[in-house]
Amino acid sequence: MRKAQLALIIAVAGGLAACGETSSLQVSDGTGPSPKLPEPNKTLIPTVNIAPAVGWPQGTKPTAAAGTQVAAFAEGLDHPRWLYVLPNGDVLVAETNAPPKPDDSKGIRGWVMKKVMGKAGAGVPSPNRITLLRDADHDGVAETRTVFLQNLNSPFGMTLVGNDLYVADTDRLLRFNYEPGATEIKTQPIKVVDLPGGTLNHHWTKNVIASKDGSKLYVTVGSNSNVGENGLDQEEGRAAIWEVDRATGNHRIFASGIRNPNGLAWEPTSGALWTAVNERDEIGSDLVPDYITSVKDGGFYGWPFSYYGQHVDERVKPQNLDLVAKAIAPDYAVGPHTASLGLTFAEGNSLPAQFKEGAFIGQHGSWNRKPHSGYKVIFVPFTGGKPTGQPVDVLTGFLDKDENALGRPVGVVIDQQGGLLVADDVGNKVWRVSASK
Repeated sequence: MRKAQLALIIAVAGGLAACGETSSLQVSDGTGPSPKLPEPNKTLIPTVNIAPAVGWPQGTKPTAAAGTQVAAFAEGLDHPRWLYVLPNGDVLVAETNAPPKPDDSKGIRGWVMKKVMGKAGAGVPSPNRITLLRDADHDGVAETRTVFLQNLNSPFGMTLVGNDLYVADTDRLLRFNYEPGATEIKTQPIKVVDLPGGTLNHHWTKNVIASKDGSKLYVTVGSNSNVGENGLDQEEGRAAIWEVDRATGNHRIFASGIRNPNGLAWEPTSGALWTAVNERDEIGSDLVPDYITSVKDGGFYGWPFSYYGQHVDERVKPQNLDLVAKAIAPDYAVGPHTASLGLTFAEGNSLPAQFKEGAFIGQHGSWNRKPHSGYKVIFVPFTGGKPTGQPVDVLTGFLDKDENALGRPVGVVIDQQGGLLVADDVGNKVWRVSASK
């Protein structure tokens, strides 16, 4: 048994205590258009710093930014991760978690990661459903809740084009017929296209949005490993954003080399497609910053061969320096290991003026950094379609004084009244941020 494997076993057997190296930079150093990128720090024992998931004590809630307030829009949900607002104001929430993926748990590293994710609140079975929430009286609390779709397979992204509702399961893109105002769908779906899944399926979440004219769908597909350690043959069609023809189901790779894209949104000024991306782990608490970026058609963003443009990752063998030379640096870093998942632009929100132009980002929180990073919702200001300045905290307080996770924010979306909805998959709530009265 290799020393690194033995060290990991000892660390996990010892209760998943924090181990490995410690950050030498602030999260803010790894934030912005030109983040600091120190030398990689690959240690014998990777940094494992879990914020144990405990949930919110009765009567507690996150801390909202000045000029705003937060309240529960819906409570008692089962691992809510992603949100979508229908034209009539109804809110769809994907209650979901990872599917069975036995090959992803093989070996020492797989076993350790399973223990890590379980302690972080990600070890629960997937409810495999989409729930509809309705706030008919517009008081900021959903008074109606119905099971909208069930018996899905780790659903995540949702988008509506006309009366066609698309749902990205972990292994298929599905189309359902939606009748405006319906509180449930019982008809069988039509498969649009298969998506990479299977018994490995390392990054299982698949998101989907539609082009402005509704003719194309864009689907996120995360990598099947951290940095290709499962073999590049396992990465076919992965670490990419797909473009799918809505009429035929034909697809192509729109952009590649994107380790784990989740959030997708159209920037309202430029019309460009933007995504929120989780970068790689296990080369130090300060590497690599997660990021948001505009996505260029045909663009390559480095994974697994390089990070943040053309910084070569020496762990990847064999290398591909010709491809590295084409790698595009992201537009804006949002801190190392913050697990930035949710992304929505400010258009249509009714929050104070400082939140009028820019992007809201749900940061699920770190496990591979000491001290912790993420565990909050931030706002990145934009001017003329580009990020400017430092982020502003929108919701904080997801970690208690003992570094337990009371909640973990994921999907973010603007509701019909202009409030910001935030899915919290550890707190089992959807929070709503609004302007203070």
